[in-house]
Amino acid sequence: MHPVTSAGRTSVDIGASAKLELVDKFCYLGDMLSVDGDADTAVETRIGFGWNKFTQLVPLLTNKDVSLIMRGRLYSSCVRSSMLHGSETWPLKKKNVVALQREEMRMVRWMCGVKVKNRLLSKELRERLGVDVITLVLQQSWLRWYGPVLRKDDNDWVMKCMEHEVEGSRLRGRPKKTWKEVIREDCQARKLNKKDTMDRCK
Repeated sequence: MHPVTSAGRTSVDIGASAKLELVDKFCYLGDMLSVDGDADTAVETRIGFGWNKFTQLVPLLTNKDVSLIMRGRLYSSCVRSSMLHGSETWPLKKKNVVALQREEMRMVRWMCGVKVKNRLLSKELRERLGVDVITLVLQQSWLRWYGPVLRKDDNDWVMKCMEHEVEGSRLRGRPKKTWKEVIREDCQARKLNKKDTMDRCK
């Protein structure tokens, strides 16, 4: 991938003779990170990884000799786990969730051997495969990460990063949605609070 340089600068000095190329986005451990902190690039990249894994497994995922439940388990273990890798820290917007839902339903219909024109409910198709709706899986992923984070010591670097306030003036308009906002909304939806994170089982 060719790096995208920021306007006016192409590198940053980190020492007497060392320079790093300045880019707007880069790939780290299979995920795309962007300077603006949006999850858009990461979601697009992971959807691509998900489809790549799906096409590799199509002979099994669409095999009529394999039960739908087994296909669903294979999909959840190999395809969806690849598509949602790293999602614990994604500050997802509604359009990101819609994109993930749309791509997953394309895969679900393919595995079930039905088309959009068949007008079967998404819920019914997921039940055939025994897979949960992707929004529920995302929510569980966020909250599972949130628990261990809050159980860390106050001096832990993860806690410091979460509470860090970036200095400088903010751009006009509505601030970008943050991971903490996503967590707050999910906690409200599930009627959870910070004290609940001390209970690992809960």
